[in-house]
Amino acid sequence: MASSIDHAPRKRRRPVLVEILDTTLRDGEQAEGVSMVPAEKLTIARRLLEKVKVDRIEVASGRTSEGERVAVDRIMTWANEAGLASRVEVLGFVDKKASVDWARAVNVRVINLLTKGSLNHCRHQLRRTPQGHIDDIRRTIDYGVKHGLAFNVYLEDWSSGMHDSPEYVMNHLAALAEMPVQRLMLCDTLGILSPAEVRAFVTDVKAAFPNSRFDYHGHNDYGLATANTLEAALAGVQGVHSTVNGMGERAGNTPLDEVAVSLRDHGGFRTGVNERALSEVSQLVEVFSGRRIAVNKPIVGDNVFTQAAGVHADGDMKSRLYESRLRPSRFGLRRTYAMGKLMGKASLEFNLARLNITLTTEQQEQLLTRIVELGDQKRHVTTADLPFLIAELLQTPQLRVFEVKDFSIISNFGLRPTATILVRYRDKEVQATASGDGGYDAFMQALKSVENELGIKVPKLLDYEVRIPPGGKTDALVETMIKWEGGLKTMGVNTDQITAAIQATENALNTIDRYKAPARRQTKTSRSIRRPRRSKKSVPRSARKAP
Repeated sequence: MASSIDHAPRKRRRPVLVEILDTTLRDGEQAEGVSMVPAEKLTIARRLLEKVKVDRIEVASGRTSEGERVAVDRIMTWANEAGLASRVEVLGFVDKKASVDWARAVNVRVINLLTKGSLNHCRHQLRRTPQGHIDDIRRTIDYGVKHGLAFNVYLEDWSSGMHDSPEYVMNHLAALAEMPVQRLMLCDTLGILSPAEVRAFVTDVKAAFPNSRFDYHGHNDYGLATANTLEAALAGVQGVHSTVNGMGERAGNTPLDEVAVSLRDHGGFRTGVNERALSEVSQLVEVFSGRRIAVNKPIVGDNVFTQAAGVHADGDMKSRLYESRLRPSRFGLRRTYAMGKLMGKASLEFNLARLNITLTTEQQEQLLTRIVELGDQKRHVTTADLPFLIAELLQTPQLRVFEVKDFSIISNFGLRPTATILVRYRDKEVQATASGDGGYDAFMQALKSVENELGIKVPKLLDYEVRIPPGGKTDALVETMIKWEGGLKTMGVNTDQITAAIQATENALNTIDRYKAPARRQTKTSRSIRRPRRSKKSVPRSARKAP
């Protein structure tokens, strides 16, 4: 029986462009415990506009702190030089002159003015009448326009206003429509709306003000931010707001990656977003904010393109049975197959091929049995562990081409730690000494000092995590998990966290060496996991409360 629900995207002769405003540096930074310094904010701003290619960014709340002023000043200096100043915006307040003067001092050209979108907020927070609030808005905008600034206007708590005081909302919009305002920005400040409500409310305001340009600003309190934002676009808004990784106050905002992909795949819209840059900017914000990305986060999570079940790997190898439009290559990533108690032969063959390792059928069976055993023991096995499991199984120490033979780390009160290391790469041993900001950093500095001599390249460290092993019944052992540039993750386990980190580094260099090894002549194993070719016909080219 055919479904009565039409799940297909709306057919459009020419895809409609939906603008994306990213507010990571303003609303995203309102997440508890997040504070970024000016250099970090400038780096993210550049990445969003130059590489991700969002249409606009909102970078700060005006008049909040000296750090915000410095950050905006640096961003605007760069944006003016790059010809992007009109795409950088700040949040301002209805305060007649103060926000405008602040923006002018840092060369901001566009203010997103925070106004009240519900009668409740107008009466009880501002303690103003609706007309008094409108008069204050008009004075603020007139003063800003007189000094060359452009304005968009937020309707904070618009969602509650449409529920509780729709007459107030419509009168407020009518007054704003008569002012020199570029965009009217509809805020679901508390994330209370459902997709059906978004559709109905946006349709109502669009019908009442067909000549106005609307943005939608959503929050994720019910986990509906992406769905609501998509529905707002389908109902006719011209712009939507997002943050990288969905970062923001309480449950956060609409995630940039999710909304950009959903607008295209489920709405039939086009955006200016470069999808291949989404993962990179996600990791950058993760590092600068200290807010970790969930491994199952759609689009950018570490595990979203990882198959764990052996039947899934088998289906992929035979006929891409478990693929969708969300192919990892679309985002500059690649599919992986997890190793553990659920894996099968196909998963193992795939991972061995990636490392250019060839084993006999009997050896593969032995290795698979060992991995399953480790999985039953709640051990986390990764691709980086494979060479060492094989070395253990086959007694082949030559797989460990890099070895930290000995090290000494000296740390005294008031002095920088110093590390002396003895390392081997293939048939060459070298010793080096260096100091650093910590014991492990001193080790890394010593290792980097002999890169050229050994002929190795130490990868850039992106993240460093220390934890008690999962399921452990003692705190005697610690796991040190390190994430390296290029997506590699390695782990060390020891009673000492620095030693564990050194183990993880040793594993990383051995794994990288395996990856860069020249491809061997095709074997039965490698042939068996090749993806089937498709015919040409089947593969087309293609501090203040804010909203």
